[in-house]
Amino acid sequence: MTAAAADKPAVLDALSEAALLAADGRVVAANGAARVLLGGRLEGASLAQVVSHPAALEALERPGGDTIDGVELTGLGGSRRHWLMRTAALDDGTVLIRFVDRSEARAAEQMRVDFVANASHELRTPLATLIGYTETLREQADEIDPDTRERFLSVVHDEARRMQRIVEDLISLSRIEAEKFTAPTDAVPLAPLIDHALDGARRMAQDRRFELVRNVEGSLPDIAADSGQILQLLDNLVTNALRYGEPGTAVTVAVRPEGSMVHLSVADQGEGIAPEHIARVTERFYRVDTSRSRSLGGTGLGLSIVKHIVERHRGRLTIESVLGEGTTVHVLLPIAERKGVS
Repeated sequence: MTAAAADKPAVLDALSEAALLAADGRVVAANGAARVLLGGRLEGASLAQVVSHPAALEALERPGGDTIDGVELTGLGGSRRHWLMRTAALDDGTVLIRFVDRSEARAAEQMRVDFVANASHELRTPLATLIGYTETLREQADEIDPDTRERFLSVVHDEARRMQRIVEDLISLSRIEAEKFTAPTDAVPLAPLIDHALDGARRMAQDRRFELVRNVEGSLPDIAADSGQILQLLDNLVTNALRYGEPGTAVTVAVRPEGSMVHLSVADQGEGIAPEHIARVTERFYRVDTSRSRSLGGTGLGLSIVKHIVERHRGRLTIESVLGEGTTVHVLLPIAERKGVS
């Protein structure tokens, strides 16, 4: 064996991705990542045994040994794993085979596809209502009495407003995501923002017979924040609590210092969320109870917006819920650095 050939296994082990060397349809050498992915001792085994994927084997049998664009593989290492197999012919006649993990990229692409599908569905429903009612108003204008006409126009207005809220939330979410790599540094007092959010929610609370409870410690440090986004976070959390809490109970907004962070919580006394749903309620358009959420005017984006705002602020979001008792959303936000203090 030449010195160059002897060095090849060491070169393979230096690669973080799964990689093989093959010749005459058999594995000559493999790195640790390949053994984890494909299993066991691979040297000497036939490629048909090691890579049991028809598209991969067809590509490996092509003359020349190169796959510039790669071959997409599904199923290696698990049913949800996705790989890009790339090959390159080496001077000594062996073929380098690399498996690039594309699982995260594929998952991100699937999330994008699901998001577009969900957004289209959310907009299509009110749009269909708008078209139906406006067509009736236009085609049967002479037959519709004033009360019915007013009721139809009210539905049209409400559905148009619903579409507007969805579009505004989508634009807001897109803007927050675009800014997530820039952490806010302004020192912002949180108490005035809480007061502003509670004042804005007071009419909704009165209509639904809720008591708004403010529990804010007096010596609260400023947070490092974008004040507009924190107000949006508060509005979403308080509105959510009023939507899903039990009418006649309290919604409590509490905040206190906690180490290098400020701990904000918003609690309702409602039906609560089942454990299997908690991990998903921050996903875009995810709803525990679709019919109830839509009837209460929710867009399905509120908690997703909250999650992205918290991430941009380098904070932490957790949700606690007990069925039949209620839900508490906890947000930890970093305290602003005091300028001029070393």
